Amino acid sequence: MTGYSRSLIGLAIALAGLAGYVDAIGFIVLSGQFVSFMSGNMTQMSVSIADGLWAAARVPAAVIVLFLLGIALGTVITYVTERYSVRTRKVSVLSVVTALLVLGAILGSFDIVPGAVTAMALSMGAVNSVFQRDGEVTIGVTYMTGALVKMGQRLTGAFLGGPRWAWLQHFGMCAGLIGGAVLGALAHRWIGIHALWPAAGTAAALTVVAWRVTPLRGNRSSVS
Repeated sequence: MTGYSRSLIGLAIALAGLAGYVDAIGFIVLSGQFVSFMSGNMTQMSVSIADGLWAAARVPAAVIVLFLLGIALGTVITYVTERYSVRTRKVSVLSVVTALLVLGAILGSFDIVPGAVTAMALSMGAVNSVFQRDGEVTIGVTYMTGALVKMGQRLTGAFLGGPRWAWLQHFGMCAGLIGGAVLGALAHRWIGIHALWPAAGTAAALTVVAWRVTPLRGNRSSVS
């Protein structure tokens, strides 16, 4: 997260919250599978294969493929918009994420659950392209293992005389995802798959935020 303004770090934390919200809904709908946490899906798929439960392995395998397609979609968008400003790249990716979540909400409203899950997994793959630098993801907003490791390192460093508050950014990412997941689970309890509508609305709002807080010009390496 080095080199990002406080506003962009706040955007990243908000996107982590959105990812947690959507993932919680997917987890409930898929009875224990994830739409953004692929390490969990890989483990479940592997255990099912080891137990000879090939049918059970198909669902996590399918979600992993959809997530990869979402990453490809986000990468293509950043590639196509590379000639434009960093702001345009971020907003373009988030606009597609918003459209996918709107599509998922519409399909969910018509009880087309597989279609809704497809849109959710694609959107969660694509959203990881919001923060890139030199073609590499610099802030992963749908997986927190790396953030947790860095938080532990920064906390230890603070005790050893390093920067006192460097761990807070990574804590914010983890807290954002946890808070979003709690809200997603509660929303699903109240309104079922229709809980995707607030997610779509939040994605749209964050697209506007990205337009406002991302510099139009300047040192690309510090804002990409």
